[in-house]
Amino acid sequence: MSKLERIAVIGAGTMGNGIAQTFASYGVDVQLVDVNDAALQKGMAAIEKSLGRFVKKDKISQADADGILARVKPSNKLEDVGDAALVVEAIVERADIKRDVFSQLDEITPKTSILATNTSSISITEIAAATQRPDKVIGMHFMNPVPLMALVEVIRGQETSDETTAQVTAYSEAVGKVPVEANDYPGFVSNRVLMPMINEAVYCLMEGVAEKEAIDTVMKLGMNHPMGPLTLADLIGLDVCLDIMNVLHDGLGDSKYRPCPLLRRMVAAGRLGRKVKKGFYDYA
Repeated sequence: MSKLERIAVIGAGTMGNGIAQTFASYGVDVQLVDVNDAALQKGMAAIEKSLGRFVKKDKISQADADGILARVKPSNKLEDVGDAALVVEAIVERADIKRDVFSQLDEITPKTSILATNTSSISITEIAAATQRPDKVIGMHFMNPVPLMALVEVIRGQETSDETTAQVTAYSEAVGKVPVEANDYPGFVSNRVLMPMINEAVYCLMEGVAEKEAIDTVMKLGMNHPMGPLTLADLIGLDVCLDIMNVLHDGLGDSKYRPCPLLRRMVAAGRLGRKVKKGFYDYA
């Protein structure tokens, strides 16, 4: 397998800019694409800020940080992905929008390019069906924050080839990640296990079993989790948690995956977590 020299990342949000930073940190040129100019500039600023923290902690030099940032090229045109060997999509968690983007990427990129999605729960097979190369469509589910978290879930769709899986596994290892293979079922492994736990924590809060701080403390000190489930939900985004619970509920048809009414109410109220400075906790 040839060395990965250039990739494209679609979406400059939290996950997209983190993925771009990670690949650029390992010498890969990255085309970072977002149709929203403000989001694109915010994403580039987030990379610069993240690299600054690494410099401050003496993890890298300022020259290294400057070089990494220079390898990320921002663009608001999907056509600029060009001949990237790997395209990683990290846009909004909606199947219809992802399918539309993959259909366009299928037309734009060489037939040899691998098209990966960073979806946290949506069917890889469903996304791949929007292309003429389902064998080259795969899931690369990075964890947040991407530059710090080692895991990448590598998810095979129904038609994903062994060759594509092997290449993406190798690409993941080349940028310091630990790839773990999973098959295309709702929530994969990470969110099939994590989200029902978070959902149950919200039920505990709604039913008055304990206060939010107590629920989080039990899971931190009793189960050795680095943060409690309600704090983690705020970090992930309550809207994202709700979307994933809906995917699990719809895809598996089991009432145990029914989103907690309090979670629905929080999202309806706009209390989405850290990104808006208010969720289960206030971050103003």
